[in-house]
Amino acid sequence: MENKKELRGWLDNYNLDHPLVIAGPCSAETEDQVLTIAHQLKNSDATVLRAGIWKPRTRPGNFEGVGALGLKWLQRAKEETGMKIATEVANPHHVELALNHGVDVLWIGARSTVSPFIVQDIADACKGIDNPVLIKNPINPDLSLWLGAVERFYTADVKNLGVIHRGFSTYQKTKYRNIPEWQIPIDLQNRFPDLPLILDPSHIAGRRDLIFDLSQTALDLNFDGLIVETHYDPDNAWSDAKQQIEPKTLIQYMKDLKIRKEVGDNEAYEKALSELRAQIDVIDHKLIDVLSNRMKISDEIGKVKAKQNVAILQSKRWNEILGKMILEGEEHGLSEEFILRIFKAIHQESINHQKKVARS
Repeated sequence: MENKKELRGWLDNYNLDHPLVIAGPCSAETEDQVLTIAHQLKNSDATVLRAGIWKPRTRPGNFEGVGALGLKWLQRAKEETGMKIATEVANPHHVELALNHGVDVLWIGARSTVSPFIVQDIADACKGIDNPVLIKNPINPDLSLWLGAVERFYTADVKNLGVIHRGFSTYQKTKYRNIPEWQIPIDLQNRFPDLPLILDPSHIAGRRDLIFDLSQTALDLNFDGLIVETHYDPDNAWSDAKQQIEPKTLIQYMKDLKIRKEVGDNEAYEKALSELRAQIDVIDHKLIDVLSNRMKISDEIGKVKAKQNVAILQSKRWNEILGKMILEGEEHGLSEEFILRIFKAIHQESINHQKKVARS
């Protein structure tokens, strides 16, 4: 896929003086619910009303959406409020129904993005449409799979594209429902800076108290917009109750969120930033030297273990190191999540070095 300015043309056509805001309930439950939320959002920064019509759930037996009937409710909300409307599509039949009911924006869910077969079917059904299509990242952190989905739509002559970052599943227990893994959307943004990037803080958070901070982080990272689940009675929502916020809360968030300038515009700023970046460059070089020396010691440990025919992995020793480093990290203002990520990577590299020594 070429890096073309036309990729963000649809977003520029919205003529917004703020990031794009897509908001609405996780699921369309009743006509009254959809219309009430739409009218509560009508005069806010949210210009697109979202609602799930078909809801693929992890396990059967949970509410899986009202189906095509809900499209009529969205259509009426559009007529009454003037907002654009958006929903998730998971197969060609969904695409046909959504387009026939005037849905303006389609999005592809994480469960669909994981399958090139499903993505290709939906892309073929969307061939040549002008409606924006937003593609959520796959469930697992796989940038190539995410980009591959985008490329399938681009190849199908769907040029109004964007991506939604909704975090990634993990077996580890964290404060998030889906871990952000910010580096992955940043890498995507660096490769295709003209591909609109939208944050889904609701699915990353899994709980409403984290949504504001996640949204602010996204704006600090130059994301183009937010898609936020909103419900007038979140605690009694039929799906994902814990991660939805009230429309009035969203409206307040839109007032409180700060939009940063992409670059500074005075000499003092540039001078201060240059000095601090120079300091970081020096420390980064030191980090590489320290890590290199650590791996040289790992090589020597590998030789000692190989000579005595001792297993490479020493779980007790590893757990002791990890525990000490987490405590020491906390004393220096470093989060447990960060320390775990760093030292697990270091440990894996150390194991790789010892394996090479053992096999040499």
